[in-house]
Amino acid sequence: MVKKNESSDGLMKKKTQGKKKIEIKKIEKLSYRQVTFSKRRVGLFKKASELCAESGAEIAIIVLSIGKRVFAFGHPSVDSVINRFEGSSDECDYSGTHEELVAAEMNGGFWWDAAVEGLGLEDLQRYMLSLEELKKMIEARSLTGDRFTIS
Repeated sequence: MVKKNESSDGLMKKKTQGKKKIEIKKIEKLSYRQVTFSKRRVGLFKKASELCAESGAEIAIIVLSIGKRVFAFGHPSVDSVINRFEGSSDECDYSGTHEELVAAEMNGGFWWDAAVEGLGLEDLQRYMLSLEELKKMIEARSLTGDRFTIS
């Protein structure tokens, strides 16, 4: 007699089909496309934040939505990363792959949510500077009325 999830050779079968790959193509329905954009934008910024927290990298991401809204993420700030990039004459290393980014994923949230109890003095000072730059950037954009959304 064969049990429900057991094959004739005695091995257990999987109950679910698992995570399937989906084809990446343009979503035709506008409302679905906007929802997907919102979810993926949040995921992209979260991954960037995790990479910053893990490696101390400086990252800037600027995303334009379908509706022409501008969304930006930067650590320590978008402006400081862009200024450093524009002033740099060094060769850029674009060798990072998607697999490396996925492998670097951690379970934390945004860098400003990280626990600070175990940080040393130098790391705490860098953390405080980053928070101050983030605050200045938010204040500047709110005063000028820029349509930047910081996530």
